[in-house]
Amino acid sequence: MPALMPLEHLPLERFETATILKKLASASRNLAELKGVAASIPHQGILINTLGMREAKDSSAIENIVTTHDELFREDASPDGGVNPAAKEVMRYRQALRVGFEGVQETGLLTLNQVIAIQVELERNTAGIRRQAGTALVNGAGETVYTPPQDHATILAAMGDLERFINDDGLYAADPLIKMALIHHRFESIHPFYDGNGRTGRILNVLYLVKQGLLSIPVLYLSRHIVRTKSEYYHLLQAVHDQDSWEDWVLYMLTAVEQTAPAAIQTVHGIRTALLATKHQIRAKYSFYSQDLINNLFTHPYTKISFLERDLGVSRTTATKYLDILAEDGILRKLKVGRSNYYVNVVLNQVLTGGDQSP
Repeated sequence: MPALMPLEHLPLERFETATILKKLASASRNLAELKGVAASIPHQGILINTLGMREAKDSSAIENIVTTHDELFREDASPDGGVNPAAKEVMRYRQALRVGFEGVQETGLLTLNQVIAIQVELERNTAGIRRQAGTALVNGAGETVYTPPQDHATILAAMGDLERFINDDGLYAADPLIKMALIHHRFESIHPFYDGNGRTGRILNVLYLVKQGLLSIPVLYLSRHIVRTKSEYYHLLQAVHDQDSWEDWVLYMLTAVEQTAPAAIQTVHGIRTALLATKHQIRAKYSFYSQDLINNLFTHPYTKISFLERDLGVSRTTATKYLDILAEDGILRKLKVGRSNYYVNVVLNQVLTGGDQSP
């Protein structure tokens, strides 16, 4: 297989057409609005935790790992006691996203070692960069249409080139959203790991935008668009190899940003409205109101007694009393599953699921 051409060799003017620039302007406006709206939630962990679960669900569905919101929320509440393998795997995605975000925050970079750490968290193994041949892509006629780099040294060299492209802003003067599209395609083309390449690549999308300052926290999740246009996604990935159709690929990714950002904005607005309403309701009626209580109820769609003990520093008896009172008032819904009691944040659950508990 011929070596992958360095991305910085792509002529910039290919991405300066009227169509691309118009789409870029729209995507950039929506992304900037999302960044501002996300800042309206003082406790940013609420968005990282709740929206991270939605992204994990959609990104994993692209790989045919399917679960429901309800299963995910239960897994979040009982990570050591859950019995749903798909939900466990999806929740590993959210943890991998968090590992990557913390790395970008700490270093201001997105390095190969950080990418490996993300994949390790996803797959829970330390196999690292492939040392064996990768899977070739075959079309319906049984013909090989693309073969990723096959030997370890070539893969490392290609990932080294990609690492430089990601972190050296002077290497290629394209807009970060265009670079994000190029980076995603190149990562998937290298296919550096035995497993988890698709999900790792989709995590890198949002982390790159955080690294570039276009987002403060990773709350733009493109997987919802990709899962709804899965056949187009794979077709355009391949069209770059077959026909050098970089422009179509970049337009697809810009459209994903353009369409996904408003959906995220709507969700953040919904969370903020629900949070303020719940805050006012509890503060007006109960002496045990605290900001820590609100943060707990909105970080975990399904909370439980031990979470309240930990976050509020109260006894189990007190935590149980608080949650039962809120359940009696209809703010929470008490749900018994086996020997465990969960307390469902009713309004947050509605915002995150749209009332839909299906996969």
